[in-house]
Amino acid sequence: MKTFTLTTLFALGTLMFFGCSQVENAVNCHAICERYQSCFNDEYDTAACEDECRTNAENDKGYAQKADICDACIDDESCASATFNCADDCIGIVP
Repeated sequence: MKTFTLTTLFALGTLMFFGCSQVENAVNCHAICERYQSCFNDEYDTAACEDECRTNAENDKGYAQKADICDACIDDESCASATFNCADDCIGIVP
């Protein structure tokens, strides 16, 4: 019984850990792509941007971390401030 309980807890913990990172990636990617559209290009395809961003984040932890940093940087910035203050953090996430 003890082995079953430990196995179940491990499985749930693993699921929660990976599930949370996917949710965080989706939230970060959505915010970044929407922000790019609102600041630079009203016709920007945010759905394609989000799909590419999520795929890259799920396959590359470095990319996921960069998307998280980019999202945090642009969060409270105006479009102009985000462009100048967050360019290094966001390069490679959006055009």
